[in-house]
Amino acid sequence: MAFPLSPRFWRRTIDLPPPAVLSLLYAGLVIVGALALKLPWAARGVPATWSEALFTATSAVTVTGLSVVDTGSHFTFFGQLVVLVLIQLGGLGLMTFAVLVLTMLGLPVGVSQRVFLREELNQTSFADLLRLVRQILRVVVVCEVVGIVLLAFVFVPDFGAWEGLWQAIFHSISAFNNAGFSLFADNLSGYVFDPIINLVVPALFVIGGIGFIVTSDIMQKRQWRRFTLHTKLMLVVTLALIVWSVVGFAALEWNNPATLGQYHSIIEKLTASWFQGLTTRTAGFNTIDMSGIHDATALMFMSLMFIGGGSTSTAGGIKVTTFVVLLLATVAFFRQRPNLHAFGRSLGREEVMKVLALSIVSVMVVMGAIFTISLSHDGDFLDLAFEVTSAFGTVGLSRGATAELDTLGRFVIILVMFIGRVGPLTLGFFLATKVPPRIRYPSSRIYLG
Repeated sequence: MAFPLSPRFWRRTIDLPPPAVLSLLYAGLVIVGALALKLPWAARGVPATWSEALFTATSAVTVTGLSVVDTGSHFTFFGQLVVLVLIQLGGLGLMTFAVLVLTMLGLPVGVSQRVFLREELNQTSFADLLRLVRQILRVVVVCEVVGIVLLAFVFVPDFGAWEGLWQAIFHSISAFNNAGFSLFADNLSGYVFDPIINLVVPALFVIGGIGFIVTSDIMQKRQWRRFTLHTKLMLVVTLALIVWSVVGFAALEWNNPATLGQYHSIIEKLTASWFQGLTTRTAGFNTIDMSGIHDATALMFMSLMFIGGGSTSTAGGIKVTTFVVLLLATVAFFRQRPNLHAFGRSLGREEVMKVLALSIVSVMVVMGAIFTISLSHDGDFLDLAFEVTSAFGTVGLSRGATAELDTLGRFVIILVMFIGRVGPLTLGFFLATKVPPRIRYPSSRIYLG
């Protein structure tokens, strides 16, 4: 038998395109996680059904956070530990973790492993791959350890030393990996005004959501003019999206008695808006009841979840850079410019074509999933669309429809979560297939608009 870290395994799988291999590895991790959660000692009382185990494992590996059972009350410490390990592996990336293991064991990292690592980290070359992996490890360890220490000041006084420490560990790792899993039935609603929760948890999922390439670039160069175009775009647009989501949520929900309207002071409303606005694009934590938000707010949240976080991050969605290129292409078209420009740099035609392909495939996946679920579940349409978008963006916010889905509905959500995590890799496989020699056809025109 050839293990994933053995050379014979890589020789056997090298014939498959790297995105296909990575997709199979993630699928294997989901199956292993489901088997572990199905064990009798993983649940309190009645063991999880196969549907519940598979759904929870997929949600953890894809760092989504949607759930059909309450993680804190349904699973034992062992079951919660399994969920946490799946979150860490899914957020960090299987190939990144495998290369870290090889490095720590002093084993060489061959060309085959570097090919898969390059695909997973969405890099175009082999240069500095191992350095990037080590940088990722440092960022992960520092952020999660600091998060555990700070969150312990909240949870230890409430639950005691050991239980409080476990709560801090679980929520710190879940936050950094943008998973949105919580051990509380109402997520973090009980800490809506806690200053540590409102600062530490958002800091963790924002750092995890902007992407390891951005954090590595910031740590190395530390000057705005030296940052890459990718880093500049990520920082500027992420800030703009944060302002949009926080201000938009506050404006739309200010007088809603089911959400912000139940609070009396401006500080309380702004605090709740701060956390809920920040968490919408990537993390899936909530301190406000999502079932009570207005339809307009739900649509705004769906657009933010569809955009998602940064490339090579723990977040999902079509990615912020994809959204930016779409905007730049639109502006360039109306200004009749042949090239896209940003911060004194230009983007090539290839980037635009890849962004268009990724966006169209993403829209088709979301629309197809909404249609399929609507066939078997006669619930509120907006709630179903919200759940599907949340699954695709691997966010985890829910308006309560996920727990009501039948077997077909759960399977669709499982599939959408998986595509949301590894979909760009699969899309890259199709884009990278060999094409026949170029043939020039006579040009013509179609009428648009």
